[in-house]
Amino acid sequence: MTTNHPNRRGFLKGAGLAAAGATAATTIAAPAVAQSMPEITWRVQSSFPRSLDTIFGTMETFVRYVSEATEGRFTIQTFGPGDIVGGLQVLDAVSNGTIDAGHTPTYFYFGREPALGFGTGVPFGLNARQQHSWWHFGGGQEIINDILAGMNCTSLACGNSGAQMGGFFRREINSLADLDGLKFRIGGIGGQVMARLGVVPQQIAPGDIYPALERGTIDAVEFVGPYDDEKLGFHQVARYYYAPGFWEGGAALHMLINLERWNELPDVYKTILFHAAEAANNWMLAKYDAVNPAALKRLVAAGAELRYFPQDVMEAAWDAAHAYYDETAAGNENFRRAWESYRAFRSDSLLWWPVNELAFDTLMARMRGRG
Repeated sequence: MTTNHPNRRGFLKGAGLAAAGATAATTIAAPAVAQSMPEITWRVQSSFPRSLDTIFGTMETFVRYVSEATEGRFTIQTFGPGDIVGGLQVLDAVSNGTIDAGHTPTYFYFGREPALGFGTGVPFGLNARQQHSWWHFGGGQEIINDILAGMNCTSLACGNSGAQMGGFFRREINSLADLDGLKFRIGGIGGQVMARLGVVPQQIAPGDIYPALERGTIDAVEFVGPYDDEKLGFHQVARYYYAPGFWEGGAALHMLINLERWNELPDVYKTILFHAAEAANNWMLAKYDAVNPAALKRLVAAGAELRYFPQDVMEAAWDAAHAYYDETAAGNENFRRAWESYRAFRSDSLLWWPVNELAFDTLMARMRGRG
C-alpha cells in the first residue's frame, strides 16, 4: 500500500481554495476561509534533545509553518525524548497512536525492517541532494512508505544533516587493524557494516552518549557534525576527529505520522503538512551549512585533531557494505526492492556528479587554498 502524498495537483487545489477566498472577499472575509477548516491538535516527539537546536529546531520549524499556514487551527505540541517515550521508541509510539507524529531518522528502526535504513541513507550512499532526489523522483517515498504502512505509519521527508563527520575517537586509527574490538557508537546499517571490520557497534540514544564516552564504555562516537558534536562535548573526552562519515553522506530525517491520523485529515491539511516538511527540510540543511564551519574552527582551537580514515579502512568498508546489501537483499524482499532502486539511482548520480557539481566544488576549494 502506497500512501499518496500531496503532489502538484493537490497543491494547486489548495492554492485554488485560497484564490477562491480572495475572489469572494467582497462577501467573505479572508479569515473565514481558515475558520472553515477544523481545529486539530497533535503531539509530536523528536528523537533528539532540545539542546540540539538544529535538529530539534527543524521539528519546531515544521510545527510553526503548519500553525501559520492554518492561522492556528492546526496546532502541534512538541516533545523531546523521554517526555513521552524514549528517543529510540518514536516509531512504536507513532504506530500505536501514543503520539500523532514523530521526528526521527528511519534508520533507527532498521532492526524491525532493514530496508528502513535507506530512508535515512546507507554507507557509501547518496549525498543530501541526491537522497532528497531519490526520495521524490527515484521511488524512495513509495518504497519506504509501503513498508511503514504495515506499521500503521506514513512519512514526509523533513530534514537532512548533509554529509556527517566520522566522529570522535579516543585513539588514532592508522590502519584497518586498529578497528578490531573498537566499541563504537554508530547506528543503523553503518553499525552492521563496521561490525564486519571488527568494530563492536553500540546504538545509544543521543542524551546518553557523552557519559558512555567519558567512562570509556565506548571508544568512539559518530553523531552528526561539528556544530552538534561541539554542543555534546565529545572533544573534551576524545581527541581525534575523523572524516568523512562515509556511512551517512546525506542523512535524512522524516516526520513519521500515524496512518489513521493522516487519513483523517482534510486534503488541504495534508498539502500544508507536505509543504511545511519540505520547507523545514531546506531550513535544516541550510542551518547546518551555516553553523558547521565556525564550530569546526572552535573545535580545532580547543584541541581536536582532524584526521582522515586510512584508505584500507574505507576500501574494506566498501566491500563489507556491498556484501551486506547483497546478502540481505537475497533474503528480504523489501530490502531487495529498496537496494535495487537506490543502487540504480546512485549509479546515475555518480555518472553526472563528477562532470559538473564535484568539478566545481573541487575548483572552489582549490582556489580558496590559493587565498
